[in-house]
Amino acid sequence: MLALKAASLPPLRQPSIALRINVRFYSVPVSAPIPSSSRKVWDSVDDAIRDVKSGDTILSGGFGLCGIPETLIKAVTKRKDVSNLTAVSNNAGAGEHGLASLLKTKQLDKLVISYLGGNKYFEAMYLQGEVGLELVPQGTLVERMRAHAVGMPGVWTPTGAHTAVETGDIPIRYQPGGMSEGILIPGNAKETREFSGKRYLFEPSITGDVAFVHAWKADEVGNCIFKDTANNFNSIMGRNAKLTIVEAENIVPVGELDPNSIHLPGVYVDRIVRATEPKEIEILMLAEEGDKKQAVDGKKDIRHRIAKRAAKEMKDGFYLNLGVGLPTLVPEHLPADVKVWMESENGILGMGPYPTRDQVDPDIINAGKETTTLLPGASTFDSAESFGMIRGGHLDLAILGAMQVSQAGDIANYMVPGKLVKGIGGAMDLVSNPDKTKIIVVMQHCAKDGSPKIMKQCALPLTGARAVSTIITELAVFNVDRAAGELELVELAEGVTLEHVRARTDADFKVPDSLKQMEA
Repeated sequence: MLALKAASLPPLRQPSIALRINVRFYSVPVSAPIPSSSRKVWDSVDDAIRDVKSGDTILSGGFGLCGIPETLIKAVTKRKDVSNLTAVSNNAGAGEHGLASLLKTKQLDKLVISYLGGNKYFEAMYLQGEVGLELVPQGTLVERMRAHAVGMPGVWTPTGAHTAVETGDIPIRYQPGGMSEGILIPGNAKETREFSGKRYLFEPSITGDVAFVHAWKADEVGNCIFKDTANNFNSIMGRNAKLTIVEAENIVPVGELDPNSIHLPGVYVDRIVRATEPKEIEILMLAEEGDKKQAVDGKKDIRHRIAKRAAKEMKDGFYLNLGVGLPTLVPEHLPADVKVWMESENGILGMGPYPTRDQVDPDIINAGKETTTLLPGASTFDSAESFGMIRGGHLDLAILGAMQVSQAGDIANYMVPGKLVKGIGGAMDLVSNPDKTKIIVVMQHCAKDGSPKIMKQCALPLTGARAVSTIITELAVFNVDRAAGELELVELAEGVTLEHVRARTDADFKVPDSLKQMEA
């Protein structure tokens, strides 16, 4: 299959084959002219961060490695007099980049983040009691910061209701030596209240001593423009600290920026420095080139069979969000006459296929931290806008993976206590309004050890309660009556018996008289 530029693709379609490149970090040099100095423009990054002190709370923009203030972070790693920092960000960086570098210099004492992802170094530190961790749903994190920025004490949100976020059951810090030694700092339980029959949590606002922001362009009075998905948390971070420092790729004279294009007005910005560190790409993904094809083993074939069935749930014109992992395979199986708008929670509506090598842009990445493209008609925005449309129920459909799903539609997909801490990410927000956004789970029917994943009750911490409407596995399709807390088996895969499914399902389920064969 010949890979085409996004602009020439049929609208709202993804290619069927992609090549995953085994490259973790792909550097793109940054070059920008240095304008004449002004009151806010600093020549030295070391001077610009001189007021950062031990014990400070630092708000750090970026999503994955996209839009991270790497120049400012690297400067802090050289400050041996600065320690005991708290960092607030979407995630903790990766490899030697982002906040990961401050973890490795032991300057961070606590992180308030949404997602660890593959940061095994941080995960190990947390489980051994070497660093504190407050896990916050991604949409809640941005709203807690926006609340302080606009003079409010906090927000009421449905995200995290009926989960460990509500009860405070996720420890912030274990005793030195790890969880076997006990909990040093417990999680924070939340106040709850019902509005119109729905449960909400009160989430207190977050403020920072210093905000680190990465901008594409900044003028000498501090007006900033962010490029594509590098907007993410940068815009909100920049509004919310006692001292806001911007590193900009391009610093331009006053009057050169279009007032209609400003994302962060200069009133919020105190200091500006030139961004000098190269921009990194966490996962470089390229569209398949020429006649190359991926080898498909048995496991991948199972995943594609699940994805192919899930694609039949998409209707022409749908606005939808796909979780990471198996859900990302679903667009490969869209019928030719179905056109959809893909939303990526890091700030894209109208996400396109993986790029060709000459289309790669470190400022255009998806929620899985992979390179992607924008389709004609796409829009990009910050994390507050993204989670507003998600939590507000403006998407038609969200497809997620899961570790467990209960017969009532409860979903668990973010952690195994004491063993695996992936982080909450955007999942809790995505399942927070199931009356307006249909939630479908795609997953293999059993875990690697053969244990059931469709349960009477989830044994793992919940991502959301009574949220899932449909479950699709390689064996069967179930509909969920969320109000009654009941499952109904509606389709069986070819060659699969009812007894086979019963033996591999912990939950009870009804069987209709007219059981269908699972659509291929």
